[in-house]
Amino acid sequence: MTALDLPYTLDILLRLLDTPSPTGFTGAAVVLIESELSALGVPSVRTRKGALTWEVAGTGPGHTTFSGHVDTLGAMVRGVKGSGRLLLSALGGYDWATVEGEDVRVHTQSGRVVTGTVVNIRQSVHVHGAALRELRREQSVMEVRLDEAVFSAADTFDLGIGVGDFVSFDARPRLTPAGYVKARHLDNKAAVAIFLGVTRKLLKAPPARTVAFHVTTYEEVGHGAATGIPAHTDELIAVDMAAIGDGQTSSEHHVTLCVADSGGPYDHDLGNRIRAAAAQAGVALRVDIYPYYSSDGTAAWRAGADYPVALIGPGVDASHAYERTHTDALTATGALMLEYVREGV
Repeated sequence: MTALDLPYTLDILLRLLDTPSPTGFTGAAVVLIESELSALGVPSVRTRKGALTWEVAGTGPGHTTFSGHVDTLGAMVRGVKGSGRLLLSALGGYDWATVEGEDVRVHTQSGRVVTGTVVNIRQSVHVHGAALRELRREQSVMEVRLDEAVFSAADTFDLGIGVGDFVSFDARPRLTPAGYVKARHLDNKAAVAIFLGVTRKLLKAPPARTVAFHVTTYEEVGHGAATGIPAHTDELIAVDMAAIGDGQTSSEHHVTLCVADSGGPYDHDLGNRIRAAAAQAGVALRVDIYPYYSSDGTAAWRAGADYPVALIGPGVDASHAYERTHTDALTATGALMLEYVREGV
């Protein structure tokens, strides 16, 4: 197995996780990636849509593109209540119960950041009793309690907060002594960190084919890779989280090949080439199907892309909630990518 520089990859991952980037508000995260690429001496191109692409030239013919996304779940302010608390509109697909109690940052038009917490309208069990437990967590009953002395809508407006401001959920990243990484937004900052780790390795040992990395900024709302994939791409491998749960084979300690999701099956031949690369690298590859999932690969195909698409990724527990993976899965994903492009499978 070709070793990924794990300390480097983890450093990038933790910094990315600490950089808010809800869908539509990804500029700071993209700048972080650009800065790291500049330090590596790798030029990059930002598309008009805000995605980022870079390449490492290969020693032979062929062009493989890996796509991942840096945008995350989040929210926007959709209204200010008379109490001064905020109503939210969701960005991406998540259950409101998974963000209850989460700290947030409200990003105002002036650049000011105001912190707060997502709560429901019956938060105190001492006041509401059983009515709290019976409350269905949905958008209409959730609000942001700001960490400012606000007692009216006017007080909140005076802070510079208004409808349309972006709201990011705190990632709370942690690296445990046992090698687990837990945080919000491992989907899909784990893949982006792996991209940089793989890039660093390929600069020292060029791949057998030219490799592009494409980081999208609208995947969580379904159209991230609908445009922007390099025109000379021969094949696209989307790299995203592998979802873990009952009835699934994916694991926090492994890389997974997803052969089908809600958009249907991925390319069989490309999937088989990835299986062959895993065998060559000594990577224990899991294979899975996700019924409530789609990827940048799906978006590219739906937009008319004429090349094979596959999907791989590290196993992530509690997807779209407070997530967790293991360094084993990060390492295995990087090793699989390196083997695939170095050996020209």
